[in-house]
Amino acid sequence: MTLTAEITTTQDQPRIYVACLAAYNSGILHGEWIDIENDIDETWNRIRNVLASSPIPHAEEWAIHDFEGFGGIRLSEWESIERVHELAEFMEEHGEVGTLALDHYCGDIEDATRALENYMGSYSSIADYAQEITESTSEVPEHLQFYIDYERMGRDMDMSGDIVTMQTRFDEVHIFLNH
Repeated sequence: MTLTAEITTTQDQPRIYVACLAAYNSGILHGEWIDIENDIDETWNRIRNVLASSPIPHAEEWAIHDFEGFGGIRLSEWESIERVHELAEFMEEHGEVGTLALDHYCGDIEDATRALENYMGSYSSIADYAQEITESTSEVPEHLQFYIDYERMGRDMDMSGDIVTMQTRFDEVHIFLNH
């Protein structure tokens, strides 16, 4: 199954916009963009500061009203800060390919980790992958090389579920074994 994904963010660093719900429910927009860095305690301090500086006295509730830098992963308003940090740490550790896998598996870190264990690499096309594995596993006699349809082989591997492909650009496809 081929998944085409465009990884574009306006912000490389994952961040969330935390809004004070007491202010929001009173028709006032009050919140702050918070970069999700390694220190979860700093994130909690920033959330407490948003609530403490609210124009509504004794504000206690907050929600995530926007986010950037999480690829195609969707965060809910009520996503836990622990989960937000877990996703950001995974993406930082594994880069673009980790973000692709995380997006493909709908934010499931266990499934994305398993996919990364079976990552075969980045290729210009599925045909390039099929040709590489064919030539690396056996020597194809020269007189038969022109009869092999690597494009069809690659497509068959993809359609049969033997591999999962994630295309990020016109000439870049990431291949994962599907075990």
